[in-house]
Amino acid sequence: MNLDRVTISIKAGNGGSGAVSFHREKFVEKGGPDGGDGGKGGSIFFVADKNKNTLLDFQYTKRFEAENGASGSGCLRNGKDGKSVYISVPLGTVIKDATTGQVLADMFEPGMTYEALKGGRGGKGNNWFKTPTRQSPRFSQLGEQCKAYKVTLELKTIADVALVGKPNVGKSTLLSVISNAKPKIADYEFTTLTPNLGVVKFYDDSFVVADIPGLIDGASEGAGLGHEFLAHIERTRLVVHVIDASCYYGNDIVDDYNIINNELKQYNEKLSKLPQIVVFTKLDLIDNIDEKLKEFKAKVKDNVKIVPISSITRKNVDELVKLIYEELKKLPKSEPIPVEQTELASKDITSVNITNLAPHVYEVSGGYLENLQRNIVFSDTQSFNYFLQRLEKDGILAKLQEAGAVDGDTVVFGSLSYEIYF
Repeated sequence: MNLDRVTISIKAGNGGSGAVSFHREKFVEKGGPDGGDGGKGGSIFFVADKNKNTLLDFQYTKRFEAENGASGSGCLRNGKDGKSVYISVPLGTVIKDATTGQVLADMFEPGMTYEALKGGRGGKGNNWFKTPTRQSPRFSQLGEQCKAYKVTLELKTIADVALVGKPNVGKSTLLSVISNAKPKIADYEFTTLTPNLGVVKFYDDSFVVADIPGLIDGASEGAGLGHEFLAHIERTRLVVHVIDASCYYGNDIVDDYNIINNELKQYNEKLSKLPQIVVFTKLDLIDNIDEKLKEFKAKVKDNVKIVPISSITRKNVDELVKLIYEELKKLPKSEPIPVEQTELASKDITSVNITNLAPHVYEVSGGYLENLQRNIVFSDTQSFNYFLQRLEKDGILAKLQEAGAVDGDTVVFGSLSYEIYF
């Protein structure tokens, strides 16, 4: 599973149904309806957790359901509300509708909370439906049923600086020297499999550096560890391009520089335009650093700042940190992705669709009918009469006539078939 992108299923809790109950007490005549309301279903929340940095928790748990609301009971006792579910995600997680791809939330700030799905509304007890002419209603309202939805979580690391470069050039070692991070370090390629974050202190200030897993030629098209890790650079303000200047593995510093920059450009034009500092590492293994600098500047026409360092001996490391800090002070802060206010599960209670299924057979569907059916118990005469009254009052019968329905035609309402007479 990709640790930086995962699709999960979420479902809010259903609302509890209202109760049908009548007050029964010795010496109290005609106590009347006293059915309580159903409880509200639990909601689904996402919470930005600064202590998380991967989506590994979702490798095996991919379905999250909130608790259903409890049904009401007699004596006007309301049902208990269902418990909500809070899902912790790393800072920088972008939540998208898995079906449409629309961005729903950008968990940019620590502690940020996003309500992805609201719990279903509880149904009203029969106490709500008593009137002067209907004093003993034998029906109540059903709880609102909630559907499951799929959302995609994408992790885009929030860091001020991105360390990029080919595998095994010393990015992790540099991060361990300048920050509080303790990344895995070894003498082979692709030691880093997930981005590592480190906080770098500079006097009374600080900034965040991300060590991006090694990129190779074709990374923007999925080669090597794939282009998924390039997504972590999108939020950074400054790129620190790390190059192994010792050429211990037979690499060419100019080729390395051009390959990585080309991958940044191919993935996102914006990345290639970010300010960049070039760092020549492993200075402790180099005797002719001046010649390498001269050769590099002659072949590379870009006006970039170059800092040769040794993470082992810490030569020029403090100077590099100072330069990074000074560059960051000139740059604007990163901003969250703009999000249009939208609901993942919009409440449709108005749409009406009338379909001619066959000669003299019509079907009524849509949000209006689904919402109305919550109030109906078709086996109860009073409740069914209320249903017919609403169809006439809300203009549904008129719409059926406009569609061509006549007396005696069959109309399908969900699971109910009924011969209609106007």
